[in-house]
Amino acid sequence: MKNPIQKFYEFLDRPLFPWGRVLLALAVVPLVLAFTAPLWRITLIAPQYPDGLWVDIFAYTVEGGNHGQHLTEINTINHYIGMHRIDREALSDLDWMPFALGVLAMLTLRVAAIGSVRSLVDLTVLMTYVLGFAFGRFYFKLYQMGHNLDPTAPMRVPAFTPVVFGRGEIANFTIASYPRPAAYYVGLFAATVMGVVAWHLIAGRRKAALYEKTHPDEAPAQPAT
Repeated sequence: MKNPIQKFYEFLDRPLFPWGRVLLALAVVPLVLAFTAPLWRITLIAPQYPDGLWVDIFAYTVEGGNHGQHLTEINTINHYIGMHRIDREALSDLDWMPFALGVLAMLTLRVAAIGSVRSLVDLTVLMTYVLGFAFGRFYFKLYQMGHNLDPTAPMRVPAFTPVVFGRGEIANFTIASYPRPAAYYVGLFAATVMGVVAWHLIAGRRKAALYEKTHPDEAPAQPAT
């Protein structure tokens, strides 16, 4: 009888199911659509701004509401509390995201065309790293902005971390931070890849169990008592 390690390596070398290949190819569509919509929106609401000021973060740029006027207003507020300007330069980390998403799209198509379970696992690991690093870096940049305040600013506020997800209060402002369509597109891509992985794991275990059931003669002999 084959040991678990041999079974595992044989499982990695199996070709993907046809429907798994189709799902992976289709998963590239929402990943490409992520370039066409914002990933995240941060909104500031205050008595003097009852309708709110918002800024959208894309995979490649930053845009403010009202044709950019909202971003100008937000940066004016940030100046008074000594916070760094929010602009493309401040969020230069976005430069790598289009490249990373493009690589994920190409690798996914490659796995769908000629890949095995092994390449699917590699894609899943890479995807998890890229998406985890992107969100972690986003949090870190917001943390830096709220903690590296100019001590000579006209208004002094305690160091803070801007809200990453949900709502929070800073001075007389309510900050709302929520994902936008591109984040859901990327989430759909990730869920599809993970679903295909789970499908192959479940099917692989069932196939192994069926093989052992139909080949009992290959089971190891029990020691005499």
